[in-house]
Amino acid sequence: YCDFDAQMDKKNLGSAIRQRRKMLKINQRMVSDLSQVSINTVTAIENGVGNPRLDSVLAVAETLGLQLDIKLKD
Repeated sequence: YCDFDAQMDKKNLGSAIRQRRKMLKINQRMVSDLSQVSINTVTAIENGVGNPRLDSVLAVAETLGLQLDIKLKD
């Protein structure tokens, strides 16, 4: 479980995804294969760079057993 108190941004999202991947002891290539998202996109998501498509981010999150929730700002 990854919970960030800081505002969720691309860097924090990428960090949470990387942390979960490492917890599962799988590499980026495996995430890429399972999620059907290119290895370059998986790397970019984890590094918080570029502008990956939402469906790519959701596919990677789903592959890792994560879900993205939206809530109202405090």
